[in-house]
Amino acid sequence: MSNINRSESADWPGLPFADWSDTASTLHLWTQIVGKVRLSQTPWTNHSWHVPLYVTARGLSTSPIPYGGRSFEINYDFLDHQLIILSNNGAQRLVPLVSRSVSDFYRAVLESLHELGLDISIYATPNEIPNAIPFELDTHHHHYDPEYATRFWRALVQIDRVFKEFRARFVGKCSPVHFFWGSFDLAVTRFSGREAPPHPGGVPNFPDWVAREAYSHEVSSAGFWPGGGGVDNASFYSYAYPAPDTFSTANVQPAGAYWSDQLGEFLLPYHEVQSASSPDDVLLDFLQSTYDAAAELGGWNRAALERDLVSFAKN
Repeated sequence: MSNINRSESADWPGLPFADWSDTASTLHLWTQIVGKVRLSQTPWTNHSWHVPLYVTARGLSTSPIPYGGRSFEINYDFLDHQLIILSNNGAQRLVPLVSRSVSDFYRAVLESLHELGLDISIYATPNEIPNAIPFELDTHHHHYDPEYATRFWRALVQIDRVFKEFRARFVGKCSPVHFFWGSFDLAVTRFSGREAPPHPGGVPNFPDWVAREAYSHEVSSAGFWPGGGGVDNASFYSYAYPAPDTFSTANVQPAGAYWSDQLGEFLLPYHEVQSASSPDDVLLDFLQSTYDAAAELGGWNRAALERDLVSFAKN
């Protein structure tokens, strides 16, 4: 790919987690509310691929959601800072994104859906969060810093673009690039095609059967989250399930990447990418080298699962 399609450091915003951790916690819960609306209305797809959000040119979107013979979608706009609920009959409702409690946001979303003739109820306890507070009772989380919400989205735009380039190198079963609201991360996952041992489960407020279905087959998965949960700052991650022997000691790139015993995965701090002269190449090195380790050590049939994009483009 030519350099014209490569980003520069200035395209990647600074995202120090300590400066917006309260906003991140609130936004995490807000995305869960919207994500659960999609979950409640959408047919189950393998590995929970029916529930994530997707990066857009202005924020995050559910994509169209079915409701009887109708369709609607919910979009986060992190430029004008509003939640936009669109119905295919032309009606819409707006919910301002401002500092407001989770309970207030929850009521505003459900009321807006009701006004559009969309009577939807959701399981109102957050997932994948220890000691979770039901949405309607949560007045603790109420911060929203528009500058950092926009920075977060701008980072996701860049990461989504690079992840999609990485995804295009693989012809085996692979997830879309999508944003999981439970874990609050953007992810892409490759599959070897072989079944995996049952996942042990144990994720807070997350059914074990869902975890076992998500990891029913061998994976090499990579993603990005903004911080928290044992990681002080925004980081990229990569892991394999099941992890092959010696995976943790594999030689991966770039030099700033390291293995976390606590999390059981490779990490690359976001600032290592953001501050690089060629951020795309640094991130692609991390994605490719960690996948190489998982595939080689795990005995994947790489000849059948991968393609040479340069050769492909010439044909």
